[in-house]
Amino acid sequence: MTSVHPAPGDRPAAHPAAGPPVALIDLLDRLLQGGAVLTGDLVLSIADVDLVHIDLRAVIRSLDADNPGPW
Repeated sequence: MTSVHPAPGDRPAAHPAAGPPVALIDLLDRLLQGGAVLTGDLVLSIADVDLVHIDLRAVIRSLDADNPGPW
């Protein structure tokens, strides 16, 4: 029984379902069009004693004449 291994310089084939690469600016534009909510928790502790607990929440969205900010 033999097995076939690729040569060290050969790259594996790209996934067939993978589309063209997306630029970071395009990804950011799509994110801002729909908006995003980021949440997180930060806990600082020493010897299993919680000293500081911070809840983080941020809403990210684009603002324009059609969708003004809440202020």
